[in-house]
Amino acid sequence: MASISLRKTYKSGIYPIVSRVYAPYLVSPLHFCTSTQEPIHPVPENPAPALQSQSETETETPNGDQLNQRPLRIPRGRRPNPEKIEDTICRMMANRAWTTRLQNSIRDLVPEFDHSLVYNVLHSARNSEHALQFFRWVERSGYFQHDRGTHMKIIEILGRASKLNHARCILLDMPKKGVAWDEDMFVVLIESYGKAGIVQEAVKLFHKMNELGVERTLKSYDVLFKVIMRRGRYMMAKRLFNKMLSEGIEPTRHTYNIMLWGFFLSLRLETAMRFYEDMKTRGISPDVVTYNTMINGYYRFKKMEEAEKLFEEMKGKNIAPTVISYTTMIKGYVAVNRVDDGLRLLEEMKSFDIKPNAHTYSTILPGLCDTGKVAEAKDILKEMVSGHFAPNDSSIFMTLLSCQCEAGDLRAAEDVLKAMMRLSVPLEAGHYGVLLENFCKAEEYDRAVKLVDKLIENEVILNPQSTLMMESNAYNPVIQYLCSHGQTGKAEIFFRQLMKKGIQDPLAFNSLISGHSKEGTPDLAFEILKIMSRRGVPRDADAYKLLIESYLRKGEPADAKTALDGMIEDGHIPDSSTFRTVMESLFEDGRVQTASRVMKSMVEKGVEEHMDLVAKILEALLMRGHVEEALGRIDLLMNSGCHVNFDDLLSVLSDKGKTIAALKLLDFALERELTVDFKSYEKVLDALLTSGKTLNAYSILCKIMEKGGVTDWSSCDELIKSLNQEGNTKQADILSRMLKGGEKSHENKKVKKRSAFAA
Repeated sequence: MASISLRKTYKSGIYPIVSRVYAPYLVSPLHFCTSTQEPIHPVPENPAPALQSQSETETETPNGDQLNQRPLRIPRGRRPNPEKIEDTICRMMANRAWTTRLQNSIRDLVPEFDHSLVYNVLHSARNSEHALQFFRWVERSGYFQHDRGTHMKIIEILGRASKLNHARCILLDMPKKGVAWDEDMFVVLIESYGKAGIVQEAVKLFHKMNELGVERTLKSYDVLFKVIMRRGRYMMAKRLFNKMLSEGIEPTRHTYNIMLWGFFLSLRLETAMRFYEDMKTRGISPDVVTYNTMINGYYRFKKMEEAEKLFEEMKGKNIAPTVISYTTMIKGYVAVNRVDDGLRLLEEMKSFDIKPNAHTYSTILPGLCDTGKVAEAKDILKEMVSGHFAPNDSSIFMTLLSCQCEAGDLRAAEDVLKAMMRLSVPLEAGHYGVLLENFCKAEEYDRAVKLVDKLIENEVILNPQSTLMMESNAYNPVIQYLCSHGQTGKAEIFFRQLMKKGIQDPLAFNSLISGHSKEGTPDLAFEILKIMSRRGVPRDADAYKLLIESYLRKGEPADAKTALDGMIEDGHIPDSSTFRTVMESLFEDGRVQTASRVMKSMVEKGVEEHMDLVAKILEALLMRGHVEEALGRIDLLMNSGCHVNFDDLLSVLSDKGKTIAALKLLDFALERELTVDFKSYEKVLDALLTSGKTLNAYSILCKIMEKGGVTDWSSCDELIKSLNQEGNTKQADILSRMLKGGEKSHENKKVKKRSAFAA
């Protein structure tokens, strides 16, 4: 029987038989009992199965027949390691809610929990909540009794996650579980309180150690000094330091370094000096950390002479300065405007084979820019790029850009952007803005436009992580250039990205309106107007005027009128020519009523010109039957002190057979006792009589006579005759008597006049 058996020898001497065909998921059940055991991989008994003959790869059946099987394939490359049991549990906790079902799944996966497995699960948990749930579950379910190691681990995890109440409860409950406290656990929790900024709780926990019988050593004091000094509690630190001495605990160099750092952080120079002297009195020699702390402290007070003495003293004691030492000194020199000394130190550290870091370069660069050392700044930038030293603070690049632009070296400013890309420093809108502004100032608009193309293409402005926004003096000049050179569309795309970041610049908006208007796309300009209206951005009168002119050139007077209305609503008064051009365009387009409304707006705004066009509009309204509207406009004109020629209007209406319009217009004039020529009366009456409107003629003639107007109309007899023929005998009789009474009155007036003359 040619069968292949795969086996692996265990320490216990057991040789488990596994399947002939290799399956990486088949492992011994013993593997799940501990997380430290290596997975079991079956190893072929024959080291070279690929060289076996065909007969050797056949399996014999119970009847003696041979069953052909495919030869065993060994996968190429390195076999992947199976997932560790703790990683499996952590993945399950991360992907599923913490329920009884998940707990049962973990329990089925792990028959027995040991210290190594529990510790590794806590260490590998995706977040602190998973670790805390697992920690409590294995303990409450009786699967595992936590020891000092797992307690320490969960306290560290919860401390990093700022879940300090949970960590505190777990720490204080340890004696109930039979686990003793030690100082390290309290130190971890005190430090966690300090990082969270809860100084008072850290101090309480430190004092509680004494109550609980936990011995406090220098380790506890050192961590507490760091916590309270970070928050500026230097007086409390001094009291605790004295208490530490009274307990017989001697400070070390590390203790003094913490105290000095804290005093300088609180700007307590004299106190720091006293502690420094006390340190030397106790026979504790300063190390490089001590000197760096003191130098940094002197730099904060701009006492560079003292810092230089310490720096030289350190070198005199054969304590090699570090990159931190040199960087601190350079920072101090830059702070007191001694940039040349900073450059000297930079060269010195290079000569001692101490490589500057990103912080060193970013320290000296602003000083070089402030003192106008452009060439040196350019060299430093090249060193940064060649060594790929990317600073943490990218604001220095803004200083570099401004420095190069002020020096007039725009090529060098562009190189700054290239350097940022090589250093993988995110380019923000503010960086591009500096270049845009200076390109426009130098009238190098082609380069500015190319820069805008990059901004649009890469969507730099829309980067949510961007903190440096572009200023108005950067984008407005290039937008104005684009709008005045037929590229308003590109300018709008650019500005819309700025709008998404909350920019609402009226100048840019109005530039876009002007650009679209000049390019013959007033609809796009009107859309910009709508956006401005919704956002409450002030609109410019000149932009409105250009928009109106653009609509008129395009032959869309109705849209021009809409723009004109918007202009008036925004508080701008259009000039006389704008009103006229809009009214003329509407009138020529046959939109008489719309032109009439523009005329109304013009009169209401106090513009009293273009009466020739006003007369044409009034005539057209009357001719089209819009009599009431025309009379309203006439009333407005008269109240505004404008003259209206009623005689011309009545004559035209009568000649063209618009008798009803003429009748209403004449009636309007009579009610207001306006002066109308006798011939105008006759024309209207003749037109009414000719058109067979005898009653209308009778009515208006009566009003004329009542007002003392015409009484010798030549067609009066004809009107009376027509009234009788139409059956209106009563009106004819009244009119006859009125005419006779009018004649007698006329004769009496003549007699009185003659008598007066004779006397």
